Amino acid sequence: AVAISSTSSITQLSSVCISSTNKPTFTMKFNPNVSSSRRKSRKAHFGAHSEARRKLMSAPLSKELQARHGVRSMPIRKDDEVLITRGMYKTREGKVTAVYRKKWVVHVERITREKLSGVSVPVGIPASSLVITKLKLDKDRKAKLESKASKKDKKEDATMSNVD
Repeated sequence: AVAISSTSSITQLSSVCISSTNKPTFTMKFNPNVSSSRRKSRKAHFGAHSEARRKLMSAPLSKELQARHGVRSMPIRKDDEVLITRGMYKTREGKVTAVYRKKWVVHVERITREKLSGVSVPVGIPASSLVITKLKLDKDRKAKLESKASKKDKKEDATMSNVD
């Protein structure tokens, strides 16, 4: 029930899972060129270069920004204003002071802790725990917002044209 190609890169087309009723269920992959291996996914994620991490460190926009721009999420950048939605600092707001791609965290204004030596250090917040409430817009970011919104509109038009 498992089809494997004879090339050096093994491509698994379907896999068999045994459910609690001991009946095999088949799951098909959507794209045979993309691995579903946990090991390969983790290697790609944690070994990603800085530009790839920028995109992976995206955060959803607030409902007002989503309505205004027609875009669901954007990569976080310095000077965006964010709301923390998870963890100890939940419901706190602030401006992004640094996006620390190497550590996969974002530093937010006034979110700090005291070290034993008395020094105040910023606390790293994962990008997935944030909601962007105000965007720092420059010409490149405006263009990206417009292109993402136009792609979404085209996709909606295409899906609605197929409905009869």
